[in-house]
Amino acid sequence: MNKVKKRLTIALFVGIPLIPLLTFWFIPMIVSVWLSSTDWDYISPDFSYVMLDNYKQVLTSSDFHQALWNTVFFGFWTVLPTVALGLGLALIVRKQMVGQTFFKGLLFTPWITPMVAVSIVWSWIYEPTIGLFNQILGFLHLPQPQWLTDPEYAMWAIIIVTIWKNAGWAMLFYLDALSKIPDELYQVGDLEGANAWHRLRHITLPLISPTTLFLVVLSAIDSIQAYDQIQVMTQGGPAGSTRTLLYLYYQLAFEQFNMGEATAVATLIVLLTALLAFILFFVSKRWVHY
Repeated sequence: MNKVKKRLTIALFVGIPLIPLLTFWFIPMIVSVWLSSTDWDYISPDFSYVMLDNYKQVLTSSDFHQALWNTVFFGFWTVLPTVALGLGLALIVRKQMVGQTFFKGLLFTPWITPMVAVSIVWSWIYEPTIGLFNQILGFLHLPQPQWLTDPEYAMWAIIIVTIWKNAGWAMLFYLDALSKIPDELYQVGDLEGANAWHRLRHITLPLISPTTLFLVVLSAIDSIQAYDQIQVMTQGGPAGSTRTLLYLYYQLAFEQFNMGEATAVATLIVLLTALLAFILFFVSKRWVHY
């Protein structure tokens, strides 16, 4: 009887946490994969099974290729600068100075501000004639581009906003990691004649590498899921220059009402995210234990 009670207790403690996982992850994922094998138009109750045709259509589509490239480009130029800027801010703010708490709060404020609100404000900043950005560039006698309507600059405008919003979030994680490094290690480095660069390279960076990995993985996944700033600022344009995979999914599902291809894109996004996380963890094994 005790064994049965123990098994029931284990099943209860394991089963309850699995309920939201099944409800909000596994079941929707199974339904999504099933929908990707149909030609459902999101409105009609009738549909036909097309099996892998949606995946063939998506993978051979120029829109998908462009969206994939835009996603990779956006991810690369947001993840690395966000992590680097977060570390730089943490190293600066960590030093004892007047108003340290105020500056920490000020730098973290963009992260807790909704992305929609941030995007609206930055749309005004990017306004070509009276926007703050171009006013400053004009004062410096530099070119004043059409930030949100020129394919050459639109993606960079989105990238700048994303970095600005996320840098303070990365800074907080680095501040916590830096606070756990024993001061004795820096004192030993000083005795050995290490300069600031040597202390950073041989003490700080190796000891905060787990935090760096964590931030890189989460930032990379977040870049794949970027949507709000694109929707508010450019709607995937101009000429598809800011259309990422997630925004392509939105357009296929809710503008073209092609749920089959849309869910095929969603499935590919999940696979891409899983592959990216696996690669980052695999490559970082030696790096984290450096």
